Amino acid sequence: MSRVVAENYSPSRDSFTVPFYTMDFTNNNHLQPPLSASSASSASPTLGQMLKRVGDVSREATGDGSDTPVHQVLELGSTNLEVPRSIPFVLSFNKLTYSVKVRRKFKFSAMLPSRNNHRLGAATDTDPVGGESLFTTTKTLLNDISGEARDGEILAVLGASGSGKSTLIDALANRIAKGSLKGTKTLNGEVLGSRMLKVISAYVMQDDLLFPMLTVEETLMFAAEFRLPRSLSKSKKRLRVQALIEQLGLKNAAKTVIGDEGHRGVSGGERRRVSIGIDIIHDPIILFLDEPTSGLDSTSAFMVVKVLQRIAQSGSIVIMSVHQPSYRILGLLDRLIFLSRGQTVYSGSPMNLPVYFSDFGHPIPENENRTEFALDLIRELEGSPGGTRSLVEFNKSWQDLKHSRKGGSEPDRGGLSLKEAISASISKGKLVSGATNNDAISPNSMVPTFANPVWIEMAVLSKRSFLNSRRMPELFGIRLGAVMVTGFILATMFWQLDDSPKGVQERLGFIAFAMSTTFYTCADALPVFLQERYIFMRETAYNAYRRSSYVLSHGLVVLPSLIFLSLAFSATTFWAVGLDGGLSGFLFYFLIIFAAFWAGSSFVTFLSGVVPHVMLGYTIVVAILAYFLLFSGFFINRDRIPDYWIWFHYLSLVKYPYEAVLLNEFQDPAKCFVRGVQIFDQSPLGEVPTSLKLQLLESMSNTLGTKITSSTCLTTGADILQQQGITDLSKWNCLWVTVAWGFLFRILFYISLLFGSKNKRR
Repeated sequence: MSRVVAENYSPSRDSFTVPFYTMDFTNNNHLQPPLSASSASSASPTLGQMLKRVGDVSREATGDGSDTPVHQVLELGSTNLEVPRSIPFVLSFNKLTYSVKVRRKFKFSAMLPSRNNHRLGAATDTDPVGGESLFTTTKTLLNDISGEARDGEILAVLGASGSGKSTLIDALANRIAKGSLKGTKTLNGEVLGSRMLKVISAYVMQDDLLFPMLTVEETLMFAAEFRLPRSLSKSKKRLRVQALIEQLGLKNAAKTVIGDEGHRGVSGGERRRVSIGIDIIHDPIILFLDEPTSGLDSTSAFMVVKVLQRIAQSGSIVIMSVHQPSYRILGLLDRLIFLSRGQTVYSGSPMNLPVYFSDFGHPIPENENRTEFALDLIRELEGSPGGTRSLVEFNKSWQDLKHSRKGGSEPDRGGLSLKEAISASISKGKLVSGATNNDAISPNSMVPTFANPVWIEMAVLSKRSFLNSRRMPELFGIRLGAVMVTGFILATMFWQLDDSPKGVQERLGFIAFAMSTTFYTCADALPVFLQERYIFMRETAYNAYRRSSYVLSHGLVVLPSLIFLSLAFSATTFWAVGLDGGLSGFLFYFLIIFAAFWAGSSFVTFLSGVVPHVMLGYTIVVAILAYFLLFSGFFINRDRIPDYWIWFHYLSLVKYPYEAVLLNEFQDPAKCFVRGVQIFDQSPLGEVPTSLKLQLLESMSNTLGTKITSSTCLTTGADILQQQGITDLSKWNCLWVTVAWGFLFRILFYISLLFGSKNKRR
């Protein structure tokens, strides 16, 4: 155990004494006598030093560090760690207020004139007041919330559903848009900027947002690759991950996949500890958690909070929301804030709860859970006519009395500014930067915005994507099967087309359908980002990597699969249909198919960044691709499209690959597609005898003054292109335009992530 909770300790942080025990790793793990409070405080290590110590013990136990010994508990008061006392941090928040506008609910009775001839809706709750309108009303989610959290302690926010617990956590973690939140937040008395808070803190969401096909060790290793700097070697990062696995109690599950509904994986408690682990891999100074015990059984919830206690005692500020903690969990918490409808009804130590409610006139019965009693009383007051107003006012007077007795003492910070305190904390192992204690750390550059350069972020993201794809080969297999089946049907349906007029029409139909098919098969890329959206938002919210790195790696990862799909479709259809051009024609056909896949994949990826739901996304994709095909020039030539729709013709993604393949097919000037009597095949005269057709040709020759025989070439490929209105661009220009469309949609995807994935309340 890392802390012994006595029944008679004082609620004041400055006055209570906690016995610390040390663990002798070399003497059968026997507990050593407790340290004094002064010696314990002088030897409180950071999490980074704890992790390093675990790695050292692992190497001592195995000789070479290649294996991990049986799980050892590292005690925070170990005399082997001669570390100076950590710099104290105090996060203070004062008068936090946050309101939102909600749609007003109208009652039918309010729409009828009253007997007193009041105006419409008068004397009802629908009257607009200051700052409101007839259709909206203001709802206050946080109302004048104040408090503080200190390093080495866990601050827990409690309350019933809808009381504002998660809202307060979001407000402290800077997850509410600037301008919407009123009040001040300071760290050690200095205003905490958004950029600084992102670097020194971490936020653990209520939902466990993890890749299901990665193992626990792989998940934490990727987090280390993102959050730990390049200056740390791969072996040191792996050692840190192994040490963290030990501290989280995940050794037995290290090689197990996370799992989801379709794949068996780790338990709920283990999954929650992994979620915490990926956010503390860089040892943040402040850790926010939104209901980390939600959905867990009592034992798992206790283990999670026990881990949080160790993190706090390593020198971090831990702030969490919890719905209803058990008696054991309550013993691990240092400060509590009870909320009721966005207002504070209690703020202080859990040990002061009996005295507080006794003074309020509702003493807590002996042997009853204090938090359960408090929450039941708050819920009972909320249902009363006066609500919790009396308890809110009593809390204010209680806090004023406590502050007057305490005298407003502040922790000794050694006269350091916030940046200097953070710099000193880094030198002692917090915010892992790869620097040693002897390295000089500049206050201005002590916390870089991102731990790694763009190319390393891209490499790690690409590696993770490839690993996920390899673990789920059925996804690519289904897409490849769809492309192959489509290619096989087209190849057998349009088998070896001839050069007759009917063959020309069949070629046009095949090319139009083939090009549209390449775009429709890209629709399966839609759920890829939608499934990763919240993982992406969690990782980028606190600068794990750049959004640009994600977009670039996302585009690179899809290229191998697109090349394989393009080659499979091209090889299946080109020679089977009898397209022209030989080997060079096939190579261009392959390139334009690949470009179409690239543009289609980029287009669908952009939509996935804009549309929040899969089914809505599929509907939009199918509709827009149908419009692209309609305006491609196959159904109606360009010169026949009305002027008010011609702009859509040039925006059609299908237009450019369709025209490129036509140019590739009909580029040979020596190839003829209509000879002599074949001119009548597309007219009612096509059914007359051949002899009569020859007489008609002779008559036409006499009239035109040009000799036309049965072997005279009347229509070449250039004539067909002219008839189709394909005269603007060459086939290579069509290829480059298609590729450019793909890059444009990737840029638009980046913009959508830049402005649409900030994960902040408005």
